[in-house]
Amino acid sequence: MRTEDLSAIARLTTQLGYPVDEVEMTARASPLIDRPDHLLLVATDADDRPTGWIHVVRYETLEASERAVIAGLVVDERIRSSGVGSDLAAAGEEWARSAGIPAMLVRSRSTRRRAHRFYERIGYVEIKRSHIFEKPLV
Repeated sequence: MRTEDLSAIARLTTQLGYPVDEVEMTARASPLIDRPDHLLLVATDADDRPTGWIHVVRYETLEASERAVIAGLVVDERIRSSGVGSDLAAAGEEWARSAGIPAMLVRSRSTRRRAHRFYERIGYVEIKRSHIFEKPLV
């Protein structure tokens, strides 16, 4: 991911259902782009325009062994089911594998049935269901 991609990344993120503008996306992504515990990868078309992105993060906790987590994955709605998502996921998995991380984890909103089918097709298995709680701090 490059800073010049962030306008398109914001557009794709909005397609995913998380509206964001380029300014906010720049504020979010810039500190992560060069961190070794984060993978921010962009798929592009023949004209070098972003068509999808994946964000994978190394996740270490006391209660479970180390994992890599797909924090986000989106493909432009015009080209979904074209293999771009599978390619991005495979690249994320390879990044984790090369770092010695034993497993990948992804969380997906309960209403995203198409995404669930995608993850199952590429080898992910549902291991549990959870509730997510949030408390605003500011």
